[in-house]
Amino acid sequence: MPKAYWVAHVTVDDPKVYEDYRAANAVAFAKYGAKFVVRGGVQEILEGSSRPRTVVIEFKDLETAKACYNSLEYQHALSIRQTVSSGDLVIVEGYDG
Repeated sequence: MPKAYWVAHVTVDDPKVYEDYRAANAVAFAKYGAKFVVRGGVQEILEGSSRPRTVVIEFKDLETAKACYNSLEYQHALSIRQTVSSGDLVIVEGYDG
């Protein structure tokens, strides 16, 4: 079964409160075995457009990735993030070739 990934592009408007989101999301990510692959590092946009922050999080499979997003723990964290940032998030199944 292929792994799955959250791919997020985020604009943070209040970095201080965003830290509260990071602390809150750690609960859900620990529960669902999430692993950060990319967490806001230096990026260079070569085509199209994006937001200033990119995050990629790995999960063991698509069901786990979706369950994490829909969990009470993550929804609590999300309620914090939505007050201080805007973003785009997709959950994508990895290639198991």
